[in-house]
Amino acid sequence: MFGLDPTLLFLLCFCLVAACAFEFVNGFHDTANAVATVIYTHSLKPTQAVVWSGFMNFLGLLTGGVGVTMSIIGLLPTELLVDTNVYHSMAMALALLISAIMWNLGTWYLGIPASSSHTLIGSIIGIGVGHALLPEASNKGLSSLNWDKVIEIGQALLLSPLFGFALAIILMYILKKSVTNKEIFKEPKKKSPPPLWIRSILIATCTLVSFFHGRNDGQKGIGLVMVILIAFLPGFFAVNTSLDLNALRTHLSTVQQITAKIDSSALSIKEQDALAKIKSSSQDLFVITSKNPGISTLTTDQKFAIRKAALTINKHSKKLIESESVALSENDKQAWKKATAGSKAPFFTYGSSSSSGLASVTDFAPNWVMWMIALSLGLGTMIGWKRIVITIGEKIGKDHLTYAQGASAELIASLTIGLATAYKWPVSTTHVLSSGIAGTMVAQRGIKNLQGGTVRSIVLAWVLTLPVTIILSTILFLLFRWMVD
Repeated sequence: MFGLDPTLLFLLCFCLVAACAFEFVNGFHDTANAVATVIYTHSLKPTQAVVWSGFMNFLGLLTGGVGVTMSIIGLLPTELLVDTNVYHSMAMALALLISAIMWNLGTWYLGIPASSSHTLIGSIIGIGVGHALLPEASNKGLSSLNWDKVIEIGQALLLSPLFGFALAIILMYILKKSVTNKEIFKEPKKKSPPPLWIRSILIATCTLVSFFHGRNDGQKGIGLVMVILIAFLPGFFAVNTSLDLNALRTHLSTVQQITAKIDSSALSIKEQDALAKIKSSSQDLFVITSKNPGISTLTTDQKFAIRKAALTINKHSKKLIESESVALSENDKQAWKKATAGSKAPFFTYGSSSSSGLASVTDFAPNWVMWMIALSLGLGTMIGWKRIVITIGEKIGKDHLTYAQGASAELIASLTIGLATAYKWPVSTTHVLSSGIAGTMVAQRGIKNLQGGTVRSIVLAWVLTLPVTIILSTILFLLFRWMVD
């Protein structure tokens, strides 16, 4: 099958199953946050809530494109994404999967709402750190990591919970001043659903959080599978198999024409180096594509060369387009951006690729991958939700969660995650929603209304997830590389 020997075929199947397991755990770990409020306020029965949430996660993932997926993969050093040694790539995939699943399962077992996003991103950064420590990477060291992408995603992960916390306080204040029915600010009655209007809001917000969770967090599972497929089957997945080389040559010609207009003497040394890399990679890409009529005629080495050139051009183009030192007209900058990053994808996107321009070379995922991860996420949502629901409903604040608090936190979470997905930022559903719950508790009776022990556990998981997964992933990556070299 695919020309792999039995050992590699077994490891490929193992890694794909492990990626589905990660997304399955993500379902009952992260998505429990989405159903916590409707279950705890008796707006829906547990079975109804988890089945509905699972379906909306499934739908959200299938219509979300692959923008967040590519942001996740973009954290890895380019050298790892174009390594033709399948055993090296296998070591990367195994270290990434094992470290992410170990931490996710451990925090779920303890009932701590830790972040699958932090877990996966920490594991990916650990791979980059491990790669930097290899003897052959000694000349580059940690500079081989895509630090711009690390900082961009780190800011999104850091600021989104603070955003959710602040907005939840504001929304609760507005509700307290404007809503005359004080029943919504009281603890839910046992086995009694809330008033119809607040019940409708709670179900609607649960729906939105579940849908946007699928669009954002679900894409991380797609990213995992694509890393595995590129690692084991580069001849099939190194570049988009539906790539139109004629369209690619058109985008490349645009890049070459515009970059030729740039006065390099006005640029910094770093920007001059970036421009030189763009021109060199553009020429390499032109040579390969001009000699081949279609994607089926390319060798595996040529596909890797196209992938490396496209990644290099896109990475450095983004920096130069945003630089004030680059003296180009606004029309030229927009044309350059469209030729590399492509046009903004529509809100609802289904298909193997949601990108155009040179980004279409790497920004893709086969439909069967999307369905496999969507099913894993949806099914995972229906199992194992109870531990996290109890933490969200009873243990963050000293008071039990009220109808108004549940609706406010869910509304803020859906808004935050939806905006993040639109800008291709991976954020943590867990931390956005739990910080929103904490914000509503503070709005209710001040900071003293928080349960210190639970909040400390959540914050500790928030603080420790990245360093622990980075260290674990680094150690596993170096161990596996030592075993295969």
